[in-house]
Amino acid sequence: MGYPSELSYTKDHEWILLEDGSGTIGITDYALEQLGDVVHLELPNVGDDFDAGSTFGTIESTKTVSDLYMPVTGKITAVNKELEEDLDKLIDGPYEGGWLIKISYEDEPEELLTAAEYEQFIKEDE
Repeated sequence: MGYPSELSYTKDHEWILLEDGSGTIGITDYALEQLGDVVHLELPNVGDDFDAGSTFGTIESTKTVSDLYMPVTGKITAVNKELEEDLDKLIDGPYEGGWLIKISYEDEPEELLTAAEYEQFIKEDE
């Protein structure tokens, strides 16, 4: 399984596309596979502020409810409300239309992994 190299990843299985002070955040296909059938998604509101590492939402499957963690400190600028109504978009394309939120951030994150590092992390975790 390959992970898009233009993205950065967290050990909590979120991805982020960093672009000049704004970021697009989603959940990896590995996390989705581990969750199984996703039945509910709870996301924050535009304008909410979060610190890096804090919980910004939840994803519920038939197996469990998992927290979603913020990769960077920032303010929510957009929420993909379509996903809350059509979870298949998340499952079918977690790196394309399956983004969860967009944020504005000021400080560059330090704890993010490259695609190769994330792939290695998963192999070691299994």
